[in-house]
Amino acid sequence: MKNTPPVLWKPDNEFVSNTRLQDYLNWLKSTRNLHFEDYHQLWKWSVDNVPDFWESLWQYFDIKSYSPYSEVLTGEMPNSRWFAGSTLNYAEHIFRSKTSNHPAILYQSEQHPFQSMSWEELEQKVASVASWLKSKGVGKGDRVVGFLPNTPVATIAFLATCSIGGVWSSCSPDFGVESVVDRFQQVAPKVLFTIDGYSYSGKPYDKMEEVRQLEVALPSLEQVVIAPFLSEKVDLSSIDNGINWNDILAVDGGILTFEPVPFDHPIWVLYSSGTTGIPKAITHSQGGVLLEHYKYLAFHNDVKPGERFFWFSTTGWMMWNFVQAALLAGATIVLYDGSPGYPSLDVLWELAEKAPIHHFGTSAPYLVACMKRGLRPGAQFDLTTLRSIGSTGAPLPPEGFDYVYKHIKEDVWLSSMSGGTDVCTAFVGGCPIEPVYEGEIQCRTLGSAIYSFDDDANPVSDEVGEMVVTKPMPSMPIFFWNDEGKKRYLSSYFEMFPGIWRHGDWVKITPRNSLIILGRSDATLNRQGVRIGTAEIYRCINKISSIKDSLIVNLELSGGRHYMPLFVWMNDGHELTEEVQRTVKKLLREDYTPRHVPDDIIEVSEIPYTISGKKLEAPVKKILMGYPIEKAANPDSMRNPDSLDFFVAFAKRITR
Repeated sequence: MKNTPPVLWKPDNEFVSNTRLQDYLNWLKSTRNLHFEDYHQLWKWSVDNVPDFWESLWQYFDIKSYSPYSEVLTGEMPNSRWFAGSTLNYAEHIFRSKTSNHPAILYQSEQHPFQSMSWEELEQKVASVASWLKSKGVGKGDRVVGFLPNTPVATIAFLATCSIGGVWSSCSPDFGVESVVDRFQQVAPKVLFTIDGYSYSGKPYDKMEEVRQLEVALPSLEQVVIAPFLSEKVDLSSIDNGINWNDILAVDGGILTFEPVPFDHPIWVLYSSGTTGIPKAITHSQGGVLLEHYKYLAFHNDVKPGERFFWFSTTGWMMWNFVQAALLAGATIVLYDGSPGYPSLDVLWELAEKAPIHHFGTSAPYLVACMKRGLRPGAQFDLTTLRSIGSTGAPLPPEGFDYVYKHIKEDVWLSSMSGGTDVCTAFVGGCPIEPVYEGEIQCRTLGSAIYSFDDDANPVSDEVGEMVVTKPMPSMPIFFWNDEGKKRYLSSYFEMFPGIWRHGDWVKITPRNSLIILGRSDATLNRQGVRIGTAEIYRCINKISSIKDSLIVNLELSGGRHYMPLFVWMNDGHELTEEVQRTVKKLLREDYTPRHVPDDIIEVSEIPYTISGKKLEAPVKKILMGYPIEKAANPDSMRNPDSLDFFVAFAKRITR
């Protein structure tokens, strides 16, 4: 029998009774006469009775619709339709939370001190921007885009766009111009909101030349709104249809109103990483994400009115959209713009004390970086208010779990989650009424029919398989923008298992109904017929303090040969010595199997990442297999495109 990992946290009776999930359970019992012994029973009901579950959320959260729906769900994936006939507005539901008891937004950047914005001020500014948009002929279905840092400007522009039924899309200003054009050109925006520049790691970046290039490259643009960020004044003389953000806010927008739109009306367009081609323009619906975000923030994050919710993100990552959703739960959102490592890795923990933050969200690599740097946030900062720590972006290794409880806070609820841009939420994540096991994600989220499949579409338990979704969810994309016949949509999710969503992750569902994500299945290490998740390799490497980061691929060569190199980026002051290599091989052999031991360990100057923080395993593999770099990766989608030069040179040394 396999060993059960230790329990690191378990909610007591008082904690459980005060959760929003328990309130929902009580509501189901009193209104539906439904009683569940544990969370897994509730989850099973939610996926076995899909229309009943989502209709219960409609009623529990008292969704405001301007017209009744005729049916909860019609059709099968990928052509499901939800709540046909209903009309609503996502932004209107956000402003149902307005109050004078606590602020709407807390904000800080590298060059702006900690500040707050009341709900009244937020509403006034959204009204001004919405009024201006309407005066420029922007209306229902028109696209509005943001080339913006993570500041209140982005939140205001999004809410204004949403309130009038427009379609929002955004990129972070650290994206290259071609990368932004690849995204925004697909949706033909009428209006661009941007800034004059931004600051990162203490260095200012003027972006006015890039803004000029975007105006030329996006002929659909009718207005360019520029918010001062680096300086108090902005020179608009070189922008044909430019206007200063402050001039828009100076005009009273009157009473904020909301345009009712159909449930399946587009709310925003998010983008895939675009590492190997034009990014997919993933389009979600107003009603779909409204229900999903209510569900996740309330039940799986336990966010309560007045609490401070933070997730480190940029406007180019779906977690930015997810942060805005915390306003639905009545929370105060905490925004930070800048480097999480400037002036030191302590900057976000300092913010957690200052705000103070109740729900602190970050990436697994950030927690691992803090661990390797030896940070002790719990000893250095007052984290009394901190209730939960969220982790996503990559699998968090068991050592990361241990680090949180030893050196951040021993009674905090660690909520590891995994989902993605595809659904703008998590398929698997936190459960406030279940324990946290070391190295494991707590649960499949309500309404998410997640299973692990083998290659023959058979469900497997307690072994690694493809993560699949067998029932529709409202926040699945309604389509990809400009995707005729849904060709890219179908090939992205439904090619391997017809009628079943294949997400592209390796997952293991344990006998405890917790989960372990083992990395992307499209970057699988297939060693002598045995599948190995890249996360297992990285979990081991994270134990070695001298190694800063790593990347591994397995190449299938001619004559049935395999070659599995491990690329390592050493910490400052350390070299890849014979001793380090022996340590790596010994750990992998002892912790896993001889198959996990790489054929070679090679030092690199850095590991290639997308702008949104994902390792480029599949593109690196393609380069090493001889693909031209322009067919293997899109440099504009990368944080550090020059890092690929090493792999191009290394590929010439491989005998295929």
